[in-house]
Amino acid sequence: MTDALFDNLRALFKPSPAWFTLFAAVLLTIFGSYAIDTVKPLYAWKQTHIWLPIAMITMLIVMVPHPRWMGLASYPLLVVSVLSLVYLLIPGVPLVRPINGARSWISLPGMGLQPAEFVKILYVLGLARYLRYRNSYRTFLGLFTPFLLMFVPLVLILKQPDLGTALLFAPTLFAMLVAAGAKLRHLFSLVALGVMAIVIVVAITLLAPENMQLLKPHQQVRIRSVFSLAQGDMTANKDDAFQQATGMRLIAQAGFFGNQKEESQTIIKYSRIPEPHNDMIFPVLVNRWGFCGIFAILGLYFVFISSALLVAARSKDPFVRLSCVGFAAMIFTQATVNIGMCLGLLPITGITLPFISYGGSSVLSLFIITGLIVNFAARPNAILARPSFEYDNADAIYQ
Repeated sequence: MTDALFDNLRALFKPSPAWFTLFAAVLLTIFGSYAIDTVKPLYAWKQTHIWLPIAMITMLIVMVPHPRWMGLASYPLLVVSVLSLVYLLIPGVPLVRPINGARSWISLPGMGLQPAEFVKILYVLGLARYLRYRNSYRTFLGLFTPFLLMFVPLVLILKQPDLGTALLFAPTLFAMLVAAGAKLRHLFSLVALGVMAIVIVVAITLLAPENMQLLKPHQQVRIRSVFSLAQGDMTANKDDAFQQATGMRLIAQAGFFGNQKEESQTIIKYSRIPEPHNDMIFPVLVNRWGFCGIFAILGLYFVFISSALLVAARSKDPFVRLSCVGFAAMIFTQATVNIGMCLGLLPITGITLPFISYGGSSVLSLFIITGLIVNFAARPNAILARPSFEYDNADAIYQ
């Protein structure tokens, strides 16, 4: 057993694409700590001296177990994590304190733990394990179970409410089903229905009277503000669209190389932008380092995502391949939505920028993902593993 453990540890140090994932994760976190230091120096100190060391230690721990054990543990851990979401919604339970109206955190000594951050990891692992041993998802009715696996945590997270985290589940499911070989015509039919539902909700929000609205007032405001900004209507800047309009101004003031730290601190301070260390950290980062900073950040996200996908492409274990695809899709979606809302292209959803925004649970979950990718890349393919997904009937699958 000891020899097997040392063999596993030696395998981690072999060259693999996953080291680029780790490299990108560390650099993004460094960028984030400097951006947080611009607006909240104390939070930056906590991020680098408390949360990052804890995250790195946890990452090293998840590098050790074999992916086979990860798969076996994914179901029971997913159940426990979903139960933690249920616990958050029970009125009067201890350790749960609403923040900004959301019941998303469990208050532990010295920190607030956000279970949804870990549910999304276990969701990817659990879904990968389910798809690993079945091919029923290649029929339309067979998609029911994967969507049910998504639906349960999705509804519980929406009830908190945490729309930002909830938005990550559907694109991740879509990417993993495509990677597993589900028929695209089935998937795009479901996507078309989803897009149609979104169009109807947006149309009702913009055109229908108040007594016919489907969304809550603050959700209606966020959608209307996006259209106001797109039409060049700046009259709502001090009210409905203040957060996005202020973020866009901070970005516009950056130039190509950004501003000096003191100048950027003054600009951001008097802009009074909400959550500059968290949801709206992208405008802070751009104001500090300009469009050079944008290119650097986007380049690092590209390295992280592409190396994770390369790990998936090189593995013959379906569980590993699907997990890496799911993690890459989740990071891509989260970064895209956050940047889109800061640019006024999407409504404000309260989603963080991966590795950049402040948050103990966030940085911990992201480095767990990084550790899992490094772990998966280091493992040789199991001799008795089922062959990779076969596409002998590719014409039938993609019709």
